[in-house]
Amino acid sequence: MFGPKTPVILQLLELPQALNALKGVQMELVDCAFPTLQKVIITDKPEQAFEEVDYALLIGAQPRTKGMERGDLLLKNAEIFATQGKALNKSGKREGTRVYVVGNPANTNALIASHNAPNIPTKNFLAMTRLDHNRGLAKICEKTGAALSDISRFIIWGNHSATQYPDISHTLIKDRLAIDLIDQKWLETTFIPGVQQRGAEIIKALGSSSAASAASAAIEGIHDWHFGTAAEWTSAAVYSSGDYGITPGIFYSYPVVFNDQRAWDIVRNLPISPFSAEKMEATHKELLQERDGVTKYLQ
Repeated sequence: MFGPKTPVILQLLELPQALNALKGVQMELVDCAFPTLQKVIITDKPEQAFEEVDYALLIGAQPRTKGMERGDLLLKNAEIFATQGKALNKSGKREGTRVYVVGNPANTNALIASHNAPNIPTKNFLAMTRLDHNRGLAKICEKTGAALSDISRFIIWGNHSATQYPDISHTLIKDRLAIDLIDQKWLETTFIPGVQQRGAEIIKALGSSSAASAASAAIEGIHDWHFGTAAEWTSAAVYSSGDYGITPGIFYSYPVVFNDQRAWDIVRNLPISPFSAEKMEATHKELLQERDGVTKYLQ
């Protein structure tokens, strides 16, 4: 995540009832004798876990269980991420702490955590859509036979949910537009729903949510944030300032570029087709509904 020479201290947070299992994880990490791992601290206290952190990865979230409505899931996670936001606000390094939200519903969880951590700039919060980005790239490779290194300018717009919009209208495969190499029928009936529903497909096959691919995406996302992307595009859900007509104040996935100063910027002024605009608005509306469902945690 931080290269082969950066020393790392892990501060791991777990629920009290799972702390003994976390002790086992701590022992295994120590036994791996990783050359960059200086120390592993385990705790069930958020204030201790987030004390003076450079990067906080908010991975844990309440999973959706059988019979649970989406609104119930939103409220349960709102409680969790409001608590974590307050702990970050108290114990973090303000400008020096960056927060990467993985636990779902990631975009709205990032909104809640950020709102409850006013000492940390909103630009220091991201929600992960890198996993969706990677899924889309893999499907483009499979369809076209291109190498991953040949593909650039792919975008995930919107929510990390089944409404997200994986957009190839600006994507290049070497020096050719992907849209010229891929037929519209496959795009609409196979590619877009395939990326949107990939998480559910994995749950059906595996019996649990994505683990290895999500971890890999989180590692890549933090690596890009820390070192920069050398002007290459990637996808991340960031605090909206109104770009592309998205309501300011929600976390929406955009094409972004990271510089070598640990800062990001949205890729702006891209032409948006009517087809793309419709897809972008659908996921925008879902995020507004999610925000409206957790307003008591945003006051």
